[in-house]
Amino acid sequence: MGIIGNIKEEIRVIRERDPAIHSSMEVFLYPSFKVMLHYRLAHKLYKKGHFFWARWVSQRGVRKTGIEIHPGAEIGKGFFIDHGNGVIVGETTVIGDNVTLYQGVTLGGTGKEHGKRHPTIGNNVMISAGAKVLGSFTIGDNSKIGAGSVVLSEVPPDSTVVGVPGRVVKRNHVALPQETMNQTDLPDPVKEDIANLQRANTELINRVLELERQVRQLGVPQCFGQSQGGD
Repeated sequence: MGIIGNIKEEIRVIRERDPAIHSSMEVFLYPSFKVMLHYRLAHKLYKKGHFFWARWVSQRGVRKTGIEIHPGAEIGKGFFIDHGNGVIVGETTVIGDNVTLYQGVTLGGTGKEHGKRHPTIGNNVMISAGAKVLGSFTIGDNSKIGAGSVVLSEVPPDSTVVGVPGRVVKRNHVALPQETMNQTDLPDPVKEDIANLQRANTELINRVLELERQVRQLGVPQCFGQSQGGD
């Protein structure tokens, strides 16, 4: 796809994903639009072995947008970064189609190892603000990563991840359509655990009260360890 085709595609993607857009001209002001133009050029230079010039173009994009995409990363169609400041995409990252990232997302590695050291992101994935995905593993298709999550291991398809470290919560094994991938429709496992503890505590209290009632009916002393009568 040529530069005109890339521009048209970026305009289409941003207008579809961001309801704040009122005209195509506004797209030219968007960090996501600017950084993707820099990335597409830098990626072509990188694939041809012009590593210095690829990084030079890439770093110009960083200075203009606050978004750092390594020119070696592989990005599919329909990629969108909403707001975007602080987003980092590592060199060996592979991103599928129709992926959305929010500000502060890091797709990074866990050390200075060589080879594939950054994550592979499947199709139709949403990664919310401030989330960190660190390491060489796969985020399955149609998954959602909650804001502030730290993901350190593989995520199956059709999953939602929240927490530090990230915990996977299945979504009934059904695909999550792109239009339903909002950042607020997330389960809260900590709240669920607290609710389970409260239910268990209530059941235990009720059981103790029931045992005390039975003891009173039988006329058995409640303090079994106390001596009955004087010596």
